[in-house]
Amino acid sequence: MAVALIQGASKGLGLQFSKVLAARADVAKVIATSRGAENEAVLLGIQKQFPNKLVLINVDITKEDHIKRAVPLITEKSGGKLDLVINCSAILHPSGKGETSLRDVSFEGLRSTFETNTIGPLLTAKYFSPLLLKSSGLFGNQSGKKHSGILVNMTAKVSSISDNQVGGWYSYRLSKTALNMATKNLSIELGRGKSKVICIAMHPGTVDTDLSRPYHKGVPADKLFTTEKSVTFLMAIIDRLSVEETGKCIGWDGNIIPY
Repeated sequence: MAVALIQGASKGLGLQFSKVLAARADVAKVIATSRGAENEAVLLGIQKQFPNKLVLINVDITKEDHIKRAVPLITEKSGGKLDLVINCSAILHPSGKGETSLRDVSFEGLRSTFETNTIGPLLTAKYFSPLLLKSSGLFGNQSGKKHSGILVNMTAKVSSISDNQVGGWYSYRLSKTALNMATKNLSIELGRGKSKVICIAMHPGTVDTDLSRPYHKGVPADKLFTTEKSVTFLMAIIDRLSVEETGKCIGWDGNIIPY
């Protein structure tokens, strides 16, 4: 039976991943973390539905000591291993809007965005990768090369340097591009030993969440996904992942996005 940890579980994609995984018969435990997870009404509602499956733990990923202090409790609740970790925490910008030009760029905006989008997920990997290494590979393609756990960092297509044609969104683009590099580095370091962790960045498409809502006007209706639709696509990919795909950036449709 698998154990999954969802970081940023209180809303959007993280919330939907928590719902879907808690409902799966092959998942024994879902550990849902966010800054205020233990007090979030929507998560408490899911916990009531799956009282023996969903564990809520407050973790602020912008503070390293919060992540570090959570390790013993998560180790206890997970049974000493994690099969899947998904980092969903993200902000577009502290103001809620991406910078349209250089004059909008500020130190504080860059710092806050990087703390949530890049530094937090990397520190999550630092402290929870030992638990991923103890997984027997319950997610992913069992017919391929043997692997242990899977680490997923939610990125965005706008992080692609080669695909950038319009500019703007400095903090968000830079932070997600840096997250892609962190994912690549992790795939190399955590892929060296006998127990290999599959590390991938995933683009969920344009999803109807608070982060992207100010920019829905120009998105075609068939390209604006509900969280349910996006997570269905993403879980289908996660369930068939192989070691050969580690280090890559994969879109909701299964296509590889160039860095």
